Amino acid sequence: MTPKQQRFSEEYLIDLNATQAAIRAGYSAKTAQEQGARLLLNVIVQRAIAESIKARSERTQVDQDRVLKELARVAFFDPRKLFSEDGNLKALRELDDDTAAAIMGVDTIAIGNDKVGVGELKKIKLADKVQALGMCMRHLGMFTDKLSVNITDGLAERLDRAMQRHG
Repeated sequence: MTPKQQRFSEEYLIDLNATQAAIRAGYSAKTAQEQGARLLLNVIVQRAIAESIKARSERTQVDQDRVLKELARVAFFDPRKLFSEDGNLKALRELDDDTAAAIMGVDTIAIGNDKVGVGELKKIKLADKVQALGMCMRHLGMFTDKLSVNITDGLAERLDRAMQRHG
């Protein structure tokens, strides 16, 4: 592997953008898109990128399974688990791990004034359940943002008919 290819493989891991990685690796901005695409097809570069991704996953303990599990925790969060049997909000330390994972933050506001404290108001900000479900669905292939259209079905017959009419 050349030093420039090595640099490309390192830069590619930053944002998974082949064009920008090629530019940062020192390739011409004019040809960066083509160079990036060509480099991603290079078996040696592919192997270096795959090894780097694997090493990073091992080092950080973050991989696709862990990310998907965390998404599932948010997607399938049950807000009833925030409350005790008597309807009061549980303390954070009393929440199970799945419930706690769905909480993005807690704001506590004191009610009353300097002389008389009446209580406190707690606002719980939850992660976006709909977004998490959507990301899980995309991962599972339940829907995509791409439209696949097959215009070749029957195309030969239609062309033959058109040729006969005009021929």
